[in-house]
Amino acid sequence: MDSPIYLDHAASTPVRPDVFEAMRPYFSERFGNASSTHRWGRETRTAVDEARERVAACLGAHPDEICFTSGGTEGDNLAILGAWRANRTHTRSGVACSAIEHKAVLGSVHECAHEGADERLLAVDHTGTLDLHAARAQIGADTAVVSVMWVSNEIGTIQPVRALAEHCHEHGVLFHTDAVQAFGKIEIDTRTLPVDLLTVSGHKFGAPKGAGATFIRRGLTLEPLFYGGSQDRGRRPGSENVPFAVGLATAMELTLAEHTRESARLRALRDRLEAAIVAALPDTVVHGHGAERAPHILNLSVPGTDSESMQMALDLAGIACSGGSACQSGSVTPSHVILALGVPHELAAAAIRMSVGVLTTDAHIDRVSTVFPMLARKARELASA
Repeated sequence: MDSPIYLDHAASTPVRPDVFEAMRPYFSERFGNASSTHRWGRETRTAVDEARERVAACLGAHPDEICFTSGGTEGDNLAILGAWRANRTHTRSGVACSAIEHKAVLGSVHECAHEGADERLLAVDHTGTLDLHAARAQIGADTAVVSVMWVSNEIGTIQPVRALAEHCHEHGVLFHTDAVQAFGKIEIDTRTLPVDLLTVSGHKFGAPKGAGATFIRRGLTLEPLFYGGSQDRGRRPGSENVPFAVGLATAMELTLAEHTRESARLRALRDRLEAAIVAALPDTVVHGHGAERAPHILNLSVPGTDSESMQMALDLAGIACSGGSACQSGSVTPSHVILALGVPHELAAAAIRMSVGVLTTDAHIDRVSTVFPMLARKARELASA
């Protein structure tokens, strides 16, 4: 049997060997609590401080602007809820996000609404790109926080983050972007990008699950999600996860070092796979087609198939992919992201996301380019029988 093919890098990636080795000492001999004053504590305090400096450098930030988190969900919650709770006023109560956000953002905005916020969803067009003109009309002096994902985790569409952030700043509105799928694929420099808050998650680029960071611009006040300690300037109380901070910093540096070469490689693989499937199945709908997209995500629907059956068939053939966000696995309803594009329900229910990455080779693309159309044709035959 052919070796399995992993096409779900947007969901998670393997921990890089260099990252694992960098973390290893902090699980054993360098085990001290970074808040302790003895030599074991001072040793790990140095490691955390250095990791913070390294992560900051990767984002063009100051070290005191980096808050270590457990990943994208916590980072998004901290940014949106923390900013809303600390900065809302009677006249500035609006909280807005796009209609195709990750559930971590949508859930945070919903919670703000439960606490009195005026919740607003910003529309996207058929490619999944934010309608910037309409968004600007919804964001003004009555808005407290806006959150828009830089790269869609399901269809790969790149949003006009800079233009929207500039509009928000003109009106005194705090702006957050979920950059979980953007880091390593798009250049990020907070020295020139007018965002107030930005979230990254390490397991998308070779760090372990549970390692993440949120950029919080100097001078911005946030209300913490947790209480009980003064760690991380009170923004995230609790004993620091030293090995994960070190692992995140190492993974970010390695990812940036190969960014240009790897992005070009991934785009070539993704485009070749897309072209092969469309050539074999001309009625295939590629979601996000026509928009600027990140290089690693391909989301498509083949009419006459359904996502669940296709995923099972692909898995049996040794090919791993998803129907959308991994956080929605097991859901029997079409993705809210695909539906927000105006895609008919039946076509949305057929959506398959394939995401290339470090494990993907040319041989993998060759095989999937053959197997996927074959399985889609079989699915159609069974559906029409």
